[in-house]
Amino acid sequence: MAQSEGAWSPGVDMETTTLGRYRTVTSARQAAEMLLFDWPITHGRKYSKAQLECLRAMEGKGDIDKARSAFLDAAEEAGLFVRKH
Repeated sequence: MAQSEGAWSPGVDMETTTLGRYRTVTSARQAAEMLLFDWPITHGRKYSKAQLECLRAMEGKGDIDKARSAFLDAAEEAGLFVRKH
């Protein structure tokens, strides 16, 4: 995966807005797409921070680990289940 994708490891295994459906998110780009198109809420402090951190990571201006952490925080804020490894 290209650096502009903001690849991270390990991937984040989490539920989607479709009951019983899971997805593994492995990059800031995938996280940003999920935040935009498959997220149960479109507001919140952690949601906004995750959007910003993912964008910064994709632009090469931010830290991948910060983007991943912000995405996990936004998932918690939204009440989405994240599978623990």
